[in-house]
Amino acid sequence: MLIARHLLQNRARIASVVNEELINLETDHADLPGLLAAGTDFGALPTGEHTPLAEAKLLAPVGAPPAILAVGLNYRAHAEEGGREVPTTPVIFTKHHNCVIGPGAGIHIPTIAPEKVDYEGELAIVIGKRCRHVPRDHASEVIAGYTIMNDVSVRDWQRASPTMLMGKSWDTHGPMGPWVVTGDEVDPHRLQLTTRVNGEIRQDSNTDDLIFDCFDIVHHLSSAFTLDPGTVIATGTPAGVGLYWEPPKMLGVGDEVSITIEGIGTLTNPVIEEPDTQLV
Repeated sequence: MLIARHLLQNRARIASVVNEELINLETDHADLPGLLAAGTDFGALPTGEHTPLAEAKLLAPVGAPPAILAVGLNYRAHAEEGGREVPTTPVIFTKHHNCVIGPGAGIHIPTIAPEKVDYEGELAIVIGKRCRHVPRDHASEVIAGYTIMNDVSVRDWQRASPTMLMGKSWDTHGPMGPWVVTGDEVDPHRLQLTTRVNGEIRQDSNTDDLIFDCFDIVHHLSSAFTLDPGTVIATGTPAGVGLYWEPPKMLGVGDEVSITIEGIGTLTNPVIEEPDTQLV
């Protein structure tokens, strides 16, 4: 089942995606964390209005995740392209939740850090149940599904600190979508992942190259702390990030980034100038 969020009459709605249509699911919840926390069976929800997919304004499928966790250096070739040792334990960092945007929304080039903005196409896990100490063999039972995330990174800010939060968390630097595919629909460890910038292939790999797979990651994280429904876990990016091309191919205003993952879909976002901001 494909679960999307879209804007309908100025209200966020949750819908299933069937035959190029969005079919609204009748629920008071406007985001997946609340719906998942309630233990709702998507397939049991009554359905309502239909909207042609081509006419829909898609939102991030998880608009306000309780946490965004991410794994670094989780493809061998990516670790090697950066001259790093292949990790023996998952490298974990976080992204601030305000970085999330949906399909078609603009990725900002920061006014004060415009030179080293990079893309990272990633498979992302969406946690479906509150869980702790999850055995690897049971990890699939707590996963609601999978989506695509672009772990946009400001490389100079990322490298200026021992932690990666500031370089990974600028507003708009967490594009997500186009929807969540439930875990029964795909094998997360056999999916082709391709990132294109302006149509040029930059990353082309398969999730069978993950060093720590989705179930390893859930087991590892839950050994230390509770994972809440709607938590998003970006599983790492393959080789081909802009920083390591020769010369580097960083993002700039006017670019378009498209990430396609087999069995899920394509997430596309334009790259735009950061707008003027004001204190509120």
